[in-house]
Order: sequence, then C-alpha cells, then structure tokens
Amino acid sequence: MTEMETPGFRVGVLALARPTFDVPYAEQVSATAMNTLAGLDAELVGTADLLFDAAATEHALTQFDGQQLDALLLLQVSFTDSSMTEAIGARFDAPIILWTFPEERTGGRLRLNSFCGVNLAAYALVKAGSDFDYVHRSAADAGAVGDIERLLAGEIGQRASQRRQPKDVSTTAAAKATVVASKLSGTTIGVIGDHPIGFDPCGYDRDTLTRLTGVTVERKELEDLFGQAAAVGPDVVAATRDRATAALGSLNDLDQDSLNKSLSLYGGLKGLIGDAGWSGVATRCWPECFTEYGGAACSPQSMLIDDGIPGTCEADVYGNVTALLLQHIAGEPAFVADIVEMDTVGTTGVLWHCGLAPMHMAPSDGSAVGTVHSNRKLPLLNEFALRPGRVTLARLSQSGGVHSLVIGAGSMMDAPLAFSGTAGVVDFGKPASEVTATIMREGLEHHFGIVYGEYREELEALADCWGIPVIAL
Repeated sequence: MTEMETPGFRVGVLALARPTFDVPYAEQVSATAMNTLAGLDAELVGTADLLFDAAATEHALTQFDGQQLDALLLLQVSFTDSSMTEAIGARFDAPIILWTFPEERTGGRLRLNSFCGVNLAAYALVKAGSDFDYVHRSAADAGAVGDIERLLAGEIGQRASQRRQPKDVSTTAAAKATVVASKLSGTTIGVIGDHPIGFDPCGYDRDTLTRLTGVTVERKELEDLFGQAAAVGPDVVAATRDRATAALGSLNDLDQDSLNKSLSLYGGLKGLIGDAGWSGVATRCWPECFTEYGGAACSPQSMLIDDGIPGTCEADVYGNVTALLLQHIAGEPAFVADIVEMDTVGTTGVLWHCGLAPMHMAPSDGSAVGTVHSNRKLPLLNEFALRPGRVTLARLSQSGGVHSLVIGAGSMMDAPLAFSGTAGVVDFGKPASEVTATIMREGLEHHFGIVYGEYREELEALADCWGIPVIAL
C-alpha cells in the first residue's frame, strides 16, 4: 500500500452484547457490521467478537495498549447496561462513536434491544462529560460508513444543549400545573431495592428530589416484598387471578406455580403500599423477582397502575414521579416505557416494556392476552398493542446532572403489536431521526412516561413552577 492509500484514521472496534438476548442473531449482526466497516477509510483495530461482561471487555481493551486511536467505535449489538461503556470511556481519551442497530417490528421477541442499550450508554457518557456521537443504521447499510467518516472528520460531541426556558402558557394550563405541583408536594412514594448496575438513569438523591418536587421517597428491600407476597392468602391470589383472567383471557396454559407467584406479588405490593401510604412504587423487578421469587412483577404492576398507583420497573424513582405527575395532569393512568426502535427515514418509534402497560391503554377488541417474559420465560405479563390516540410524553430528567422536564407528543398509531409484551408505535409528526438526536445528544433517560391526551402546555407550566428548563422531544 502506498503512502497515499494509507488510511488517515485508526479506529478501535468493540462489540457489546448481553447473553439474555438472541446471541446467534447478535453474532450475525456484528459480523455484518464488521463487513460493512471494510469500506471505511480507516485502519480498524479490533474484532466483531461479542463482549458479554466486564472481564471480557477488560481483556479486549488490552489490544489497544500503545495504540494511538482517533476514535473508539462501540457496536451496541444488543441491549447492555452502561457499565462496560462507562469503563471504556474512563480508560480512553479517544472520542467514542456508538453504532446502534434498528430492529424489525415483527410482533415477536425483541431480539436485540440495541437502541435502549445505546440510550443508557449515552446517558452515562453525557454524565461523565465524554466526547461521543452515534450512528443509527442497519448493519448492512453502507450509509453507516459515510456517517462514521463524517464524524471522524468533524468534531465529535460538539453540540449546543437544547434546554430552554418554559414557554408562556394559558392561565388554565398554569392553574392546573399549580394544582399538580401542590398534589405532588408532600406525596410519598416507595422504592423497593436498588436499581440494577449500569442503570444510572434510575438513580436518585432523596433530598434533592424532595427539595425540587416535595415528593418523599421511602425505601424497602426486595426481601420485604417477597415476605409480604409469600404471606398473601390463597383467596387473595384467586381473586387476583379472576381479575387477570377477565382482562387477559384464560391463563391455564401458563406454568401455574410461577403464575401464582406472580399474582401474589400484586398482593405483596398492595400490602406494602397500604401499610406505608405510598402514592407510587418503583421496584427492582429483575432479575430477582424471576430468579429468587419465581414470578414476574409485570402484570402486578399493571394492576397497580390501573388502581391509580403508578408502578415502575428497575427501581426508577424519577420515572415513578413522572408517571404520578402525568396521572395528576391527565386524570388517568400513565405508562413508563423504553423507546426500543426508531425509524431511520420515517416519523415513528416504538415505545415498549416487557408487559406492564395498564389495561386502560389496551384496545377494546379483546386482543390483550397473558404471556411470559420474552427472556426469563416466566409469567405473568400483559401483551397487547397500545390503543390509538393522541399521547403526551414526559420525563423528569437528570441528564447531564441538571434537572429538566422532557416534553414530547405524538399519535399512537393503530398498528400491529411491534414486539412481544406491551408496545405502541408512535408517530412523532416529525422525522424520528430528530427525536433520536435529542435523546442521544442530550443523554436522556431510557424511560419515558406516556399518557393519552395533549398536555404539553401543562407540563411547560409545571417546569416553570419548579424553576427548571424544558427539553422538547
């Protein structure tokens, strides 16, 4: 190779994944992406081998010792928490490019959940002040090469914040926001257990949250929940089953022991909530509800939401406050979900979670069914496509270490179920790539609250009540 033909950049490559997702498919995606990268005008250092844990990642990083890298390209092949990305960012000065892979909306298992993984990574990198950018294209899309080359040639991570002051709103919206702020002040919510490692958006400082919103957080351990659930009587479990059957149809084909475990979690949660007087609860739902107790917390939390007591996964306290404020604004249940897939050229994205959307959001055609968790294979989860209608999205955010209120809107489409569990296809009314850019570059949290109706004005006013900026999604 002549000097003129020598690539101008040296790029390290690592492929991140998690073994609870579709590993054979992830291997195919990673290999395809590496083949696509052959067209990149750069020297590549690294492989497409999937890294599943911190030890494997640490070993892979040794190949870069002594190398002068212009950038580090992380293939976010499947979902991972952000711990590996944080460790990589802390070890290297080179800017990071994240490549996330769109996923076909098959109605079946979410095989990769790459977008949610890169969402967590972006939050952590913004929090750490790391220079990074991203590419969102399929593994075989040659356009990824051009995107990466443009990023290498430009200033990665140089961008202005989109935070702004709240807009002026109507007196009606302002009055409603004042009422909501008053309702939240003095409210107590519960958190059960610690958020999973690498789920930094679920972290919270109790005193800071109370100063901002007036909401108090009380903590219980998972053992408290499991003990309360184990003490639930068979009559309560039977009544809970009757409620689930009325909503989801026959549950006879599910593993009955695990089903009863899951149903007893509803009674256990209700017991803790009643004893403490909580208005909402954020629970470390996995893996221990599956691995230690033996049943999913998804449908039990859905029932809580329909009861008017927001339940959120992964011990996400700020997500729970977001659900509660949306419930107060709308007067009906809210659902906190991940964005798991975004159009690369269209205007839609998919809001999804394992199976805890409230039945209030189910279509009226009887299509909702009970199912098992797609990765853990235990019941009980709700499965349905969210009903069509106008929706408002929100998140009380801590991205970048600064409080803000994320506000968005769209139309939930009358579309088939995108992925197993509870999911809805949202038309943002503008290119989904713009929404993706806001999420990634602001390092927003991976959980967003959803409620039916148009409430952006009230949210602007609530941000003004709290004296915090707004990020328009």
